[in-house]
Amino acid sequence: MTAWESLGYARAVTKLPADFTLLQVTPELETGGAEQTTIDVAQAVIAAGGKALVASRGGRMTSRLLADGGRLHEMPVQSKNPLVMLGNAARLIDLIRTEKVSLVHARSRAPAFSALWAAHATGVPFVATYHGVYNAHSGLKRWYNAVMTRGDLVIANSDYTRDHVLAQHHLDPNRIVTIPRGVDLTRFDPRKVPPERIDGLRAAWGLPADRAKLVFLLGGRLTRIKGHLSIIAAAARMKAQGRNDFVVVFAGDDQGRTEYRQEILTAIADAGMGEVVKVVGHCDDMPAAFRLADVALLPTLKPESFGRTAVEPQVMERPVIVSDHGGARETVVEGETGWRVPPGDVDAWARAMTTALTVGGERRRAMGEAAASRARRLYSVDAMCEATLEVYARVLEARA
Repeated sequence: MTAWESLGYARAVTKLPADFTLLQVTPELETGGAEQTTIDVAQAVIAAGGKALVASRGGRMTSRLLADGGRLHEMPVQSKNPLVMLGNAARLIDLIRTEKVSLVHARSRAPAFSALWAAHATGVPFVATYHGVYNAHSGLKRWYNAVMTRGDLVIANSDYTRDHVLAQHHLDPNRIVTIPRGVDLTRFDPRKVPPERIDGLRAAWGLPADRAKLVFLLGGRLTRIKGHLSIIAAAARMKAQGRNDFVVVFAGDDQGRTEYRQEILTAIADAGMGEVVKVVGHCDDMPAAFRLADVALLPTLKPESFGRTAVEPQVMERPVIVSDHGGARETVVEGETGWRVPPGDVDAWARAMTTALTVGGERRRAMGEAAASRARRLYSVDAMCEATLEVYARVLEARA
């Protein structure tokens, strides 16, 4: 049982001050777990009667923030240039004073410096969320990472992240709380995905219309640490063993990593896997994508602090195969909701994928149902937002 599971979930709705105004500072609003959490928490604050501001350079998710009633203040907070960071601090100080901000919440290290300076200058509480595990190989890097721990309270997105922060920064355990990322159970609801959406994706991705082949889906941006090359190699070994009853889909944006995308395409071609492994680009309808899939994959080579793309398919009643490290050890129960495999071990991944094929549809459905039941209980966006608002209330009370 994780620390998060031990807390329980029968929570009363947190009461925030009537004039509560939250300022979240995040590098951009393109795509990713930190960005999605920014939008979710902004929506929760607005629903609770407060105001939600976001300082960021913006991105494709800005429209969602605005539609929910939040406000974007564009500034280059993603920059690591010291002069730009000082300029951002000045902008944030002005924003905090003009909007009478109640609390500042930073979600990345470079923006955290400007946000922390601005919070100190205005006497406003400061909270930071560790959305990832930042390794340090020098004292300077450890100092840089530690900016996330210099506020009133630190939020970790998994127990794995919390343990890392405690080990790296020797923080008082009472100053750090685990709040796992949440999945929007309204959007990720199997009952709300009609067959037409699934069939549309199947046609767009060039998958067999007769559904005779099992579909493995790796959903996530095209970056080396996600382990795409391991899956190509594992799929090639399965094909060499005579299996032709499956297809693998890589759904994700390369975010400018064109060289890595080309490396993936070259590996597929060299292995003769063009009919087996599909690279389909960004997908706006991940609920339908996970319903289309039979099994989801998360073969990360480095530990992820949480791994949202391991939880979302479970909510959509799909078992998952994940690398056995990081936050995935908390979100996937071996043999019950999925399988955990040594990262980068091509033979082990080929065996696990073969197991997922051979256990049969009835067993996969049972695992998917178990996965959905657990994930909905532990990782809902409502539970995450309520816990975050509780942190805000706790910090404000301590300051008062």
